[in-house]
Amino acid sequence: MNNQQKKNQRLIIIIFGMTIIPFIIAWGLKEHPGLVKGTTNTGQLIIPSLAISRTDFAGFDSFSTSNIGELPGHWLIVNVIPNKGCNEICLDALLKTKQLRLMLNKELPRTRRLVIVFKEPATDVAQQWWLKDTLLWRLNRLEDQESKTLYSNLLHEENNLDDALREKLIINESREVALNSDLIRVKPSDEVAKKLLDIRKGNIPDGMLFLIDPLGNLMMQYEPGFNTYKVKDDLMHLLRISQIG
Repeated sequence: MNNQQKKNQRLIIIIFGMTIIPFIIAWGLKEHPGLVKGTTNTGQLIIPSLAISRTDFAGFDSFSTSNIGELPGHWLIVNVIPNKGCNEICLDALLKTKQLRLMLNKELPRTRRLVIVFKEPATDVAQQWWLKDTLLWRLNRLEDQESKTLYSNLLHEENNLDDALREKLIINESREVALNSDLIRVKPSDEVAKKLLDIRKGNIPDGMLFLIDPLGNLMMQYEPGFNTYKVKDDLMHLLRISQIG
């Protein structure tokens, strides 16, 4: 066998290895999910990952329709609102992801926040969700008991954030800056809604969290009440090893 034939043989072996090794790794993780402990096992790894296209989402409102083009090429931190209401568990999860994204520091631009709204709520109800998501973190950072009590009360959907309190929370900031939202709100296609329900065996609870990679692969899920700092550790690990997004 001459040198050229040997080179061709090695090339064939390398190409074969590059083709089969990812399938072996995926099978191994599926059969032995505990192997990922110590890396990104705070949440549950979705194996195999589920591909979701940008076209599977429609903007929930004009703001989201204008900004939905931001989704491709970014790591997506995804909340869900599975019902017509967003209770305190649901709203708390939204506020946690806002905190989570700010904690990423220099990696923040590689991410986007997304909430999937499964059922059409009343317009005024939804507006309160987005207003609370934008402003309540300001109240939460205050240490006095009155602020903490008010924050807890406003997590309940029936308690609205009125105009007077909104102005109080904005304080001396520009209204445009203070009310600027980083949360893109979308409605899922029937196909995506079914896929998510299948993953959850028919039950998507309030307060769930998903992570989607820059290629549109749904890859991790977290149960309600997730720990913001542990999710941050997982996401930072993924950002470090990712060559995309």
